Amino acid sequence: MKKTLQEIAEFVGGRIVGDASVEIHGLDNIEGAGKNDLTFAVDPHIEEAKSCQAAAVMLPEGIEDFPKTALYVEEPRAAFAKLLELFTPKLQFETGVSEQAHIGKDVKIGKDVVIMPFAVVDDHAVIGDRVTLYPHTYIGQYAEIEDDSVIYSSATVREHCHVGKRCVVHSSAVIGSDGFGFTTKDGVHTKVPQVGNVILEDDVEIGAHDGIDRAAMGSTVIGKGTKIDNLVHIGHNCKIGPNCLIVAQTGISGSTTVGHNVTFGGQVGTVGHINIGANSVYAARSGIISNMPEGVFCAGFPVQSHTEWLRMQAAMKHLPEMNKKLKQLEKKLAKYEKE
Repeated sequence: MKKTLQEIAEFVGGRIVGDASVEIHGLDNIEGAGKNDLTFAVDPHIEEAKSCQAAAVMLPEGIEDFPKTALYVEEPRAAFAKLLELFTPKLQFETGVSEQAHIGKDVKIGKDVVIMPFAVVDDHAVIGDRVTLYPHTYIGQYAEIEDDSVIYSSATVREHCHVGKRCVVHSSAVIGSDGFGFTTKDGVHTKVPQVGNVILEDDVEIGAHDGIDRAAMGSTVIGKGTKIDNLVHIGHNCKIGPNCLIVAQTGISGSTTVGHNVTFGGQVGTVGHINIGANSVYAARSGIISNMPEGVFCAGFPVQSHTEWLRMQAAMKHLPEMNKKLKQLEKKLAKYEKE
């Protein structure tokens, strides 16, 4: 695809400083962009972009005296994401159900679906309009996939689980695996039946190899618009609020309730049966061991204010020196006491 910078500016609602007639052939990052490409830059990469090879650079408003042709927008990341969709051709699949797919009894299938070879849709499942099921997906009995959702290869949506509209479930994720529930007597572990389900509300994205456990009773719920990275585990009976971001290798223990707009960095872990307040951020590898209020920015284990954690980390760098001085003081004190 080729478009002039003027056409691109009209598409994203930006303004140009420089040559509006320059022709853009593609999009790339600052390092990879060539002489016919458009890239974008935000702090702290503005200086790096000044010497890049790109034909033009998309920048946030307020950057002055930039030496290259610039396209100014309010939110460069969002505008660039919009352009990536424009410049990347959408995959085309023939609608219909493959003869090599297995469709069980009493299955309801909507309009314009794509069900590829070796997909399995078990008895009594419901598949909405324009749903795409890639090869080797499994949709369990009485499960429901609503309109415009995509289930990638080898992903599983188990029995009675519900996937909302416009959801994306990436490869090898399991929606509705059994919750980790056992009773123990005389050293023997006996499984507690997990008879609930999982509900993914609309516009949820589940990463590759995620495990979202079904509730013991009732529902595990992932709120509308929440995005979950790869290799994340959500325990049974959790309630994750709308518009959360959960980064790779995070583990949220069972019966935890998370408010809306919460961000968990990579490898965050929680205990179970706690409430985590809305509009909060937890830095990577935080350990959350108790109820948390709304609107906090925390880090560390056990979790604490991010500012306090930074101070503690800075102090720890001086521990060897402090220990050495302490030993010297102890020697002097012992000498004075002896004298």
